[in-house]
Amino acid sequence: MPKVAPTRTSDPLAPLLELPGVTEAVEKARSSLVAVHNHPVNQRGWPATAAEAGLRAARASAALDGAPLDAGDGTAVSDPVLAGAVRVAEELGRLLGIWRTSPLQALARLHLVAAADLVPAERHSTELGRPTTSAQVSARLSLLADLVTGATAVPAPVLVAVVHGELLALEPFPSANGVVARAAARLTAVSAGLDPKGLAVPEVGHLRSAAEYRAAAGEFAGGSREGLTRWLLHCCAQWEAGASEGLSIAKSRE
Repeated sequence: MPKVAPTRTSDPLAPLLELPGVTEAVEKARSSLVAVHNHPVNQRGWPATAAEAGLRAARASAALDGAPLDAGDGTAVSDPVLAGAVRVAEELGRLLGIWRTSPLQALARLHLVAAADLVPAERHSTELGRPTTSAQVSARLSLLADLVTGATAVPAPVLVAVVHGELLALEPFPSANGVVARAAARLTAVSAGLDPKGLAVPEVGHLRSAAEYRAAAGEFAGGSREGLTRWLLHCCAQWEAGASEGLSIAKSRE
């Protein structure tokens, strides 16, 4: 039986659109990303731009979790967090279809790839790709999967922010939760049509405002109206910043 599209009253995320400034922030983020996709370089040679954006995203995401920014060039790295983030970037394209239908399976794969160098070999089979068995975490992951697969009709920037914030708050895996959360946000942005070619680098914006990023994520986890607003506005702003980073990549290839 096909899923019924959520209505304004049944959509669990619809109230987020009533938070102050969110609708305006969503439109700014969308407009910024349209400009990146319409750049002439991305009209004819976007795969190369997307590859560079993915690498920059991996480096910034790893740095947010403690990896040094100068840990390598993306092809031969010794830092385990960065190595995992680079592998995740390489995996995202192959996971897009799975994310759209079986997001929990995709999350498991993201963790397996991200944390391979962080978990001793003897614990790979018991830790990699295996979220906590906590009933509360399992229930919230299930709800998140429902949202990704069609239980909400909110604009893509809002869904992306919720996926990102929920995974940071839940910390479902023993390690690499930040890298996994940011990768899931990228997958959601591509899948939901916000950044369908993966040309933006919001991770750079998060890194440049790392203190605000962590504070806003903490407030989102708290669930207050003010905290939800702060996180949504922060995320939308970083998609604007990520669009600027994407434009800089395109312009460097003119």
